[in-house]
Amino acid sequence: MKLVRLIANLGYGSRREVALMFREGRITDAQGEVLYADDRVPHETVRVDGEALDPPAGLVIALHKPTGYTCSTRDPARMVYDLLPPRFRLRNPLLSTVGRLDRDTSGLLLLTDDGQLLHRIISPKSRVPKIYEARLAQDLRGDEAELFASGTLVLESETTPLAPASLNILGPRHARLTITEGRYHQVRRMFAATGNAVTQLQRVAVGALALDELALEPGQWCALDEVQVARVFEP
Repeated sequence: MKLVRLIANLGYGSRREVALMFREGRITDAQGEVLYADDRVPHETVRVDGEALDPPAGLVIALHKPTGYTCSTRDPARMVYDLLPPRFRLRNPLLSTVGRLDRDTSGLLLLTDDGQLLHRIISPKSRVPKIYEARLAQDLRGDEAELFASGTLVLESETTPLAPASLNILGPRHARLTITEGRYHQVRRMFAATGNAVTQLQRVAVGALALDELALEPGQWCALDEVQVARVFEP
């Protein structure tokens, strides 16, 4: 692929805008030599204004989503894309969230421009576990773990029972819940079905990839390597 097209696809600008960047000498190799629009050189050697080129298609990002941000691309309020370099929203293929976390939920959010990978992670057939820590408005009753694990719980306005889920009690009003589905506001609705309410919710892991091991502060992100992506599919 010619450099002008590659760089435009990474969101640095339209092809016309990127062509102008070439003419201005802003695109070079690692040694500072000016490159040209039709050059074909290794991705890792390209520099834009002296900075390494963004990762190519197949990018997977882990973001520590703070509360107050949505996963929408059109929300007039704050969006998770506001936490990333602006050009990431212009990448082709599109950089999409892998599932969603609602505005009031924080924690580990994955984004990728790899459509096949995205669907593999969110597909119910993959049964990728998503682990949440919840703070609750009331003390736990004591029978929630059995109910959630039964595979018989039907959420309000639905007719299909939830897949079995695992609940670990961390305190009277503090629990860790592992689910393998991604229904709308599922964790909050599960606790609501027991007469309780979630006051604070954080996703702490997707598969075996844990937020703690990434050492990301709220609002920070990092690109994942192949080993880290593979951990998503580990039980």
